[in-house]
Order: sequence, then C-alpha cells, then structure tokens
Amino acid sequence: MYHQPVLLNECIEGLNIKPNGTYIDVTYGGGGHSKLILEKLDSGRLIAFDQDEEAIKNKIDDNRLILINHNFRYLKNFLKYYNALPVDGILADLGVSSHQFDNSARGFSMRFPEKLDMRMNRRQEKSAEHVLNEYPEETLVSILRNYGELQNAKAISRSIANQRKKQAIKTFADLEKCISRHAQRGKENKFFAKVLQALRIEINEELEALKEFLVQAAESLAVEGRLVVMSYHSLEDRLVKNIIRTGNFEGRHEKDFYGNPKRTFEQINKKPIVASTREQEINSRSRSAKLRIASKLKPIIP
Repeated sequence: MYHQPVLLNECIEGLNIKPNGTYIDVTYGGGGHSKLILEKLDSGRLIAFDQDEEAIKNKIDDNRLILINHNFRYLKNFLKYYNALPVDGILADLGVSSHQFDNSARGFSMRFPEKLDMRMNRRQEKSAEHVLNEYPEETLVSILRNYGELQNAKAISRSIANQRKKQAIKTFADLEKCISRHAQRGKENKFFAKVLQALRIEINEELEALKEFLVQAAESLAVEGRLVVMSYHSLEDRLVKNIIRTGNFEGRHEKDFYGNPKRTFEQINKKPIVASTREQEINSRSRSAKLRIASKLKPIIP
C-alpha cells in the first residue's frame, strides 16, 4: 500500500460532503481520502494536489477528479484556473506519506543507508545533503532550534560544521556518527527524529507553505464550507489551531471596530480528534496525529 490514511472516516465525516459540492484534497498521496470523497459525490467534483510525482501515478480513473502535480501553496491560483471558487470543503493530511518513509531512495528515514534526500518534490534542487554540507553554521542552529525544538542546537551544528570540513555528510550513518554524542542516553531515536524533522521542514519549506495554504483556504471556502486539517507535530498543529480559533497565526484574539471577534472559522471540534488505541496499534503513524475541523463563518457586515 502506498499510504495508509490516518483517521480516514473522521476526515471524511468532517468534510460534511454534499453530493453536488466541490471538494479539495491537497495531499492526494495514495488517493485513500480522495477515493472515499468520490464515493460520496454525485454530480460534484474533486480537485486534488500533490507535489510528489510518484503520487500522480496513483490517479483514480474518474472524470470528476482533477489531480494537480503542484504544492498546495498554489491552491487559489489553480482553483481560479478551474473556475472552482468557492469550494465546499478542503482536506489536508500533512506530513510525510508512508511510501516516502518506506522508500529508501527518498532518504526520509534513518533505517536506510542511502543518501539523505528528503525532498517531497524531487524536481527541486535543495536536499538534506545540500543543507548539511552547504548551509552556514548559524543557519543550521536556527533550523534545529526552531524546527526541531532542540535545546542543544548550537552544539549539534558545530559538530556538523567540523565534520563536513573533513568529509561530506551524505547518509544518515554519516550524520549519526558526528552528532550521536549530543543525544540523551535512552532517547536517541527521539533525538534523531527531531533532527530529521527540522531538516525536512527546511528542505520542503513546510511551515511557509502551510501558512500560505491556510490563508488561501479561508479565502477559497464558501460560507459553512469545511476545513479539515490533520497535523503530526506541534509546529504544524499550533498554526492550524491559531488560525481556526483567532484568525491569525500568533493566536491573538482581536476585535473589529464594532467589538466583533475577527475570526474566519468556527471550531467544529473544540479539542483535536486523535486516533483510537486500536488504530494506533495498527498504524504507528497515527499516534502523533491531531485532527482539527472548522466551518467558515459568514462575514460580519456592519
């Protein structure tokens, strides 16, 4: 299986699908969510996005589906092009697919000896190998601290900088060898997961793309249209939570001139939906998933 969707039924229920509506799946992957959306549509249509060219090979043969090989940060441009605005629901399953993790050639995992790559879009030039060997040391510190939330980012970056002067860091084994001493004993896997997360976010510009997507999603949805977003780490979830609750990424509660809250969405679930114990046992990726669902509010006109 290309990818086992997490919280599949909960995501589809969250979209509150109308048979004649227009829906967007911005993380197509193996087509698991899209397949279920199409089953609930009659005369409606589905527009899906995925920047990974391998995902495009999984296109479902259905004339109601348009599959676009681009990052979801270009959402609104393509919806305008296909005359699809406004839409009734938008789904995003963030993070790395099972296929990308399990394919050794993609260089996302610490399990394989291949080169560290981590590009979701293989047409771009910037890879993990490039970041580790070419980025200034102070930039590495910022990446590891902000995207990996590593307190010892400075020491890790210094070790990387010293090692690459002697020999290029190309594989996970190379990286592990030069920074393993900075991992807390007994928590090595968690440490390296944070390092790889930081690299992946930088390489794929994940947080910048997510911010752009969320702003465009708010602009693209019809009133009462649903936004359904599943995230896998706190940096993503914080952005999603804040934009839903307050209408901005900082989480500030603001009011307009008339004292009305400046919000675009109403929360459908006050707390994030998480996977059941059973699903977590079957699919380990679901353990960190947080699902948030919101409905677009009608604009307040003074």
